[in-house]
Amino acid sequence: MGDVAGTTLDDYMDRYARRVMGMTASEIRALFAVANRPEVVSLAGGMPYVAALPLDTVGAMIGKLIAQQGETALQYGIGQGMVELREQICELMADVGIDGSVGASPDDVVVTIGGQQALDLVARLFLDPGDVVLAEGPTYVGALGVFQAAQARVVHVQMDEDGLIPEALAAAILAQRAQGNRIKFLYTIPTYQNPAGVTLSESRREEVLQICEREGLLVIEDDPYGRLGFDGEAPRPLRARRRDGVFYLSTFSKTFAPGLRVGWILAPHAVRDKLVMTTEANILCPSNLAQSVITTYLSTQPWREQLKIYQQIYGERRDAMLSALSDLMPSGTQWTRPNGGLFVWATLPDDLDSKAMVPRAIAARVAYVPGTGFYADGTGQKHMRLNFSYPDPERIREGIRRLAGVIEQETATRAVFHGAL
Repeated sequence: MGDVAGTTLDDYMDRYARRVMGMTASEIRALFAVANRPEVVSLAGGMPYVAALPLDTVGAMIGKLIAQQGETALQYGIGQGMVELREQICELMADVGIDGSVGASPDDVVVTIGGQQALDLVARLFLDPGDVVLAEGPTYVGALGVFQAAQARVVHVQMDEDGLIPEALAAAILAQRAQGNRIKFLYTIPTYQNPAGVTLSESRREEVLQICEREGLLVIEDDPYGRLGFDGEAPRPLRARRRDGVFYLSTFSKTFAPGLRVGWILAPHAVRDKLVMTTEANILCPSNLAQSVITTYLSTQPWREQLKIYQQIYGERRDAMLSALSDLMPSGTQWTRPNGGLFVWATLPDDLDSKAMVPRAIAARVAYVPGTGFYADGTGQKHMRLNFSYPDPERIREGIRRLAGVIEQETATRAVFHGAL
């Protein structure tokens, strides 16, 4: 086998499973090494502002939990997740209309390691190599990685400022079936979408569900941001409108603490057992400690007031970003105006390439995520995702100032190049 110390990555190429051969690194992860430098204004990540939590109080709560319930919290748990947490999750979902009238029950909730494992479980349960997943274009980069690992093919469906376009969805289904492709489900982030920041309108929600019902497609509704609105109430989730055919995925990462890695799936009752068996094969059980922290937080802390604090902070930072974009961006640049969530989606002028522009941006000490990371086919060069949840308003404005300068330089360079031709 040779000297292990001299082994290179290529020495293993003929040993990999087929399902990992096409896997590529996340565009976001690749940026973290430079984006986290203190001199760089990072508009790249999607990190919640956990400094807004009462950390002393949370720390004392966790210490008391370990002292009083450590023998349980530090032990193995059950694959489906703690009963108390599943009951609390149902109470949370009832706030947004997902209640017993549409079949929401603790028995049909499966606790996961964040929303990411929820996606992985769905993929393991339903996707065979070559299957098609329909998804908004652009869509969440982490979902693309999961579907890619399952050897499925993502086909994007066009959005506009009102979210997924129903006519485009119907056309995509027709086109894929005409080619003999098997479509397994629609994956959608209908509320404060990542990365575009747009929200599927009330009128379109029923239309999208009717199309999927008519065509026999499951709907995977990913809702990490639904409680982070700052311009009025968000429309009710898709799962609040249908008992069957809609899987609802969410997480505590955006509303409490991402480091705990706790999320969940509300599944149609018929597949609950398969999901539990899949999660047991995958991880045995979610962390009892992390679940215990969540249940204690929800039962002892004023979490609804904390949620309002997050909404206020993110609303102020969204406003700071939109103001800076309006004041500083070169003519021809466009962007979305989210009513909640963490992101603005920007479109560059003059067909500039956001991925090619990254080195110049890093040199100018500003980071963003190029739009190519949010498309399965690598398109999206003229777009970029900008995060406003983590930097403070002054830092956001400075980051946009630097980014505007980069765009102006890139435009000037392009003009000189074309003039020389």
